[in-house]
Amino acid sequence: MHSDPAVHEMKPQEFVFEAMNLQVGVRLQFITYRRLKPVQYFSTLIGYIKDDYLIVKMPMENGAPIGLVEGERVTIRVFSGVNVCSFACTVERIFGRPLLYVHLSFPTSIQGTSLRTAMRVKVDLPARITAATGDATALECTLANISVSGARIETHHSLVQDIGEMLLEFTLAPPPEHHPVSVRARAAIRNINAVRVEPGEADVFAYGLQFIDLDPNHFMLLQNLTYEALLADRHKIV
Repeated sequence: MHSDPAVHEMKPQEFVFEAMNLQVGVRLQFITYRRLKPVQYFSTLIGYIKDDYLIVKMPMENGAPIGLVEGERVTIRVFSGVNVCSFACTVERIFGRPLLYVHLSFPTSIQGTSLRTAMRVKVDLPARITAATGDATALECTLANISVSGARIETHHSLVQDIGEMLLEFTLAPPPEHHPVSVRARAAIRNINAVRVEPGEADVFAYGLQFIDLDPNHFMLLQNLTYEALLADRHKIV
């Protein structure tokens, strides 16, 4: 994990369930304890009945649902965008094929840490930018990192900071299905840096963008991308 203090976690604290702001479809880390060391899987929240139970997708391993037994203790971790929370649950009921979901006991104690800012995840994706008015030619660029609040793009084109709103278009293939999802987000330039490459080659300009009214579905997509990197691939955290 990068040493940038902006992504340092604060001291653990007790959370109430509502503070996690769980949305249907949010990515969960599902931890079991049947082996010598805890084993981590990923799952998705289907829904919940408050103070009764959670409904989550059955974690998969090598294309098959993992073996669970009723009464088994598990830990759930979730990243809500600014908080990383964990809580213990018990497997209450298992629904096999074709449903493949489980009921977990409702959490009674939730521990979490707050993150100072929205974390950025390193990516290397082709993207395009156009003026929000739609009367300008699309420019090719590279998406270098991204968060739920904004992104960094790199391009050989020099842009003006007061250009106003622009449209950033790119495609993500999020887990677990990895189906491509096209994202078209309104954004504004917040900072500019020129990154000089090898002698004789064109300069690369880096721009920090802030998203404006990001689509809720795209927010969840980026939230899950950040959460996956935080838990499973921390070297991607900027």
